[in-house]
Amino acid sequence: MMNWNQDMGGLGNVLMILSVVLFWGVIITTVILFGRSAGVSNRRYEGEAPGRNMAEDLLAERFARGEIDENEYTARLSVLRRGQGSTR
Repeated sequence: MMNWNQDMGGLGNVLMILSVVLFWGVIITTVILFGRSAGVSNRRYEGEAPGRNMAEDLLAERFARGEIDENEYTARLSVLRRGQGSTR
């Protein structure tokens, strides 16, 4: 009767350790990336009026792209900062 050794051997142990490390690495990386993506949107305008700076940023982007001139930019920016309604 043959007695089979139940040991996996050196390569089996190495593969088992690598798979456990890889498994936990994927889990930890997923949690970190999810946490970062959930917190990004709140950090940018923290403590500021919602929507107001986003409008100023959009206006600045349009000015940088050359869609509006300096006079229109300053006029619209002053309206946004005064908090009055329409820009027409």
